[in-house]
Parts: sequence; structure tokens; C-alpha cells
Amino acid sequence: MSTDPSQPPQPPQPSPPSLTERRKAATQLDIARAAAELFAERGPDGTTAEEIAGRAGVALRTFYRYFRNKQDAVAPLLAGGAAEWRAHLADLDPAAGVPTALEQSIADALTAADDRAAESLEWTRGLLRAAQDDPALRAVWYRVNQESEEQLVPVLARLAGDGADELDVRLAAAAATDAIRLALETWAATDAPTEGPGSPAVLAVRCLRELAGGLRLLDARRGDG
Repeated sequence: MSTDPSQPPQPPQPSPPSLTERRKAATQLDIARAAAELFAERGPDGTTAEEIAGRAGVALRTFYRYFRNKQDAVAPLLAGGAAEWRAHLADLDPAAGVPTALEQSIADALTAADDRAAESLEWTRGLLRAAQDDPALRAVWYRVNQESEEQLVPVLARLAGDGADELDVRLAAAAATDAIRLALETWAATDAPTEGPGSPAVLAVRCLRELAGGLRLLDARRGDG
């Protein structure tokens, strides 16, 4: 196989998940959805791990094979949206610049384009409201955001190009992650709709612009390279 020496080497592509891994992820997501529904209905205090397992259609031992406690069960649901956003961001044209790519991807990720997306946002609202009075659930939310920020760094580094300052990239990842977190928390505390003024997408873009100092540095240094 021939290669073009003028083109930068491409990172190796990850192997697709096996059937066993896909089944495991599907089971975890079923449990996460069941937990989110029950938390929204009854709150974490009014929900048991056994009830979550029952609604998900799995044995209690299966529940504990995947999760340490009932609050931990919602992590796959929260992390899944972040993973879809990062994948979308990674597919955008780097020529547009990091700030533009981030703003576009965040607006797309938080826009309720269909019933599934609107339902996902409403689940998130219910979980964030429940987390106000549940430190363990709040800890899961913060952990998912921290992990998402860490996983965003290599995506932004590729978009920023060779020579991007590592601290600038980390600042951009922190700003983008916090913009989404703050927007969702602010929206969840209201009865604003999933679209239009006060929606997650509108709030997140506003937050990102307010925090965009580090992003401008990335584009400026990219242009100097």
C-alpha cells in the first residue's frame, strides 16, 4: 500500500466493539434509562436498585455487575450524549477554527431535532433536578463532566493542529465542557422548552462565548504556525 509523504500520518482507528461489548453497553443503557425514569418519578430516595433492575428487565445481580449503587446507574445515559457530541465535533472541518467548530457542535448536540433528542434532554432535566437534593447523584454528574473534559482534549488537539499549546487546548476543553454543564444546570432549574429562548442550546452557546478567551488563543496561534 502506497502512502503520500506530504500528508501527516493518520492515527490508528479503534477496532469496532465486539458483539459482547455491544450487548453489555445496551444492557447498561437499559438500566440507565430505567433509573432515570424512576428518579424522575420518585426521586433517588424513593427508588431502590431492585426496582431499577426490575424496570430494566434484569436480575439484581446483573445490576450490581455493572454499577456500584443506584445513582451510578445513570452515568451511561449522561455520558452517551457527551460521546455523541465529541464524535460530531471530531468530524467537523478543522479549517473553520476551534471556536466555530465548538459552537456549531454544541448547538447541534443540544438542539432537540427530533422526539428522541427532546426526550433525552427531559431525562437530563429530571436527573439534574433530582441531583439538587442527592449528593451521590450530583457526584455522578460531576464525574461524567470531568471524564468528558479529559476525552475532549485529544479531539481539540487534532482540530487545533500541530503546534497547538497544550494549556490552550486544555483551557478550551474546560470552557466547552463547563459551557454545556452550566447551560444544562441553568435550564433544568426552569420550565423553559427544549428549543428557543432559554433552551440548552441557546444557553450553552452564550456560555461558550463568555468563556471563549482560551479558544481565541488557539486560533491565533494556529494561524501563526
